[in-house]
Amino acid sequence: MAVSDWRKSVVYQIYPKSFNDSNGDGTGDIQGIIQKLDYLQLLGVDYIWLTPVYESPMNDNGYDISNYYEVNPQFGTKEDLQELLDEAHKKDLKVMMDLAFNHTSTQHPWFIESKKSKDNPYRDYYIWRDGTYDTPPTNWESKFGGNAWTYDDDTNQYYLRLFDVTQADLNWENDKVRHEIFKMINYWIDFGIDGFRFDVMNLLSKGAFENSDGPGKEFYTDGPRIHEYIHEMNQETFGDKEVMTVGEMSSTTIDHCIKYTNPKRQELNSVFNFHHLKVDYPNGEKWAKAPYDFIQLKETLMKWQLGIYEGGGWHAIFWCNHDQPRVVSRFGKDDTEENRLRSAKMLAISLHGLQGTPYIFQGEEFGMTNPGFERIDQYRDVESLNAYDLLKDKGLTYQEVIEILKTKSRDNARTPMQWDDSKNAGFTDGQPWIDVAENYADINAKNAVEDNNSVFYTYKKLIDLRHNMEILTTGDIRPLLMQHKNLFVYERNLSGESLLVISNYSARTVPYPEDVNADGEILISNYDDRISELRPFETMMIYKK
Repeated sequence: MAVSDWRKSVVYQIYPKSFNDSNGDGTGDIQGIIQKLDYLQLLGVDYIWLTPVYESPMNDNGYDISNYYEVNPQFGTKEDLQELLDEAHKKDLKVMMDLAFNHTSTQHPWFIESKKSKDNPYRDYYIWRDGTYDTPPTNWESKFGGNAWTYDDDTNQYYLRLFDVTQADLNWENDKVRHEIFKMINYWIDFGIDGFRFDVMNLLSKGAFENSDGPGKEFYTDGPRIHEYIHEMNQETFGDKEVMTVGEMSSTTIDHCIKYTNPKRQELNSVFNFHHLKVDYPNGEKWAKAPYDFIQLKETLMKWQLGIYEGGGWHAIFWCNHDQPRVVSRFGKDDTEENRLRSAKMLAISLHGLQGTPYIFQGEEFGMTNPGFERIDQYRDVESLNAYDLLKDKGLTYQEVIEILKTKSRDNARTPMQWDDSKNAGFTDGQPWIDVAENYADINAKNAVEDNNSVFYTYKKLIDLRHNMEILTTGDIRPLLMQHKNLFVYERNLSGESLLVISNYSARTVPYPEDVNADGEILISNYDDRISELRPFETMMIYKK
């Protein structure tokens, strides 16, 4: 597929640490990805996106980068990466890299220098502010819990770190910082990379350093110079090249996302937003166990669909990634094999009919579930371990905290890819860095590929439809039955053609809505026949001309 057709593309996200281990050390690697390219070609995706494979102490699994120009030996070598590019390109697969430059690791040479003294040439590469030993510069909260400032005893100042204590925020006000980043992006473009996913990109521009009535997001989210910075990056790096870009946007707005992605503004191709994945956060609180709000899910998805479409922007559509629980466990039902299969297909079809670029996270394409870890020593994620301590300090019991982690931890997405029913799900011959989900003997890629009725072939069919039906790319969208308690229904329209997507999100039978015309050709469904009612998790995409 030509890069100019990127709007028709589908992206497959690989979390290299958990994808496939080629050397038996228990950690996935680049050679392991190369071994599985035939599988990805069979699925039919266009791009593979690798989460960071750069040198890193791995405190945040690679999003704490200590050298932007080198590959982490844990994953392989730069030669391995070049081989991956070459082999992927032979199979018409493009490769996207992941870059985190809101912050670096505190082990990055820039920060090591910056920390030496207040007059070090690299001091201004980071955000240092005065405070007292007991009082940080502001009351902003870290995304990973606690205050967002860390005190340095040697220079008696605080550095800002919106994430982990080992992830110091870069000072994008400094021209030298920006041009170091642009130089690095150009290095990877010249290396042959086909696209980039940019981590927490809308946090680069900080506003006033003042106390907040909340966690402080209003001072650093979609900040005062953010569009200037991204436009400058576009002009200095990828803007005149066939490179696909997507920015992860934290707590953003539709208006900003239109600005980020409207082609006239020359910023990015596309954005991620996460508002639809907060519908199981009671009162905005992630670390609480709660059922998801189905009406809110529909309203949020459709608000963004209509807003982005009407504003001439573009966005990613997705259920899963390395930071989110498995969707079939979250918004579907995984208590029985039948429910898992039905609801996984239903979630796929109801998402892939939307406008935007679909992203599939490894294992989603055959319905991997949350692992259901019962012990805190099974968790590896720094955010989850911090949450464990904070929740225990609030008085929750051990079991109450575990039940929350079982539904909300990022480790739910990070367990090893389940390739087959052999030891460790075929992921490694060694001891995996994190436990494999216990259901791997039944839920795995080999079983899925061998079963023509599996979730895998639903995804394969959806990818094929995306490539070949213009209505899925550019058709407008009309939400229907938004207050229905069980059904998610919408229509796509383009030049006399229409697609109706109707999905029953419940485990009960629901009558067909009288005011929806469901006549037409069924392009894809998760049942073999059609009756007068919608059965549990039944979904279909209906074409009319």
